[in-house]
Amino acid sequence: MGSIIEINDTLQITKEQGFPPELDYKKHAIQPMKAENFEGRVFEFRNKSGIRMYQSPPVRNFLVENRDGKWIYWGLIHVIETNYDYANQVTSGKFKIIYLYTPEEMSRAHDLIDRNPKTKFA
Repeated sequence: MGSIIEINDTLQITKEQGFPPELDYKKHAIQPMKAENFEGRVFEFRNKSGIRMYQSPPVRNFLVENRDGKWIYWGLIHVIETNYDYANQVTSGKFKIIYLYTPEEMSRAHDLIDRNPKTKFA
């Protein structure tokens, strides 16, 4: 008897799971946002499949938008709270943005961090 718990350094979520709608890829390419624009804000994610643990502050996690199976690396966050629904095997929680990549950093991030051709966003 046992259980499966995943330890992650990446919070990869969809808009439906709580990816911040303020983070718009096209707008960011034209007028880059900074983490300071979101200082003091706490964002929530919900129904991430599986029971997952994330790196604890002050260790960073990557924030990734999952858009139709393609990953967009946005920057760094601190996961500040997690909640587990063991019956449905999902994780929810809260996070703060600590750094947003510039558009140039975003375009290189997948190649530097991930390298999985199946998840690379255009």
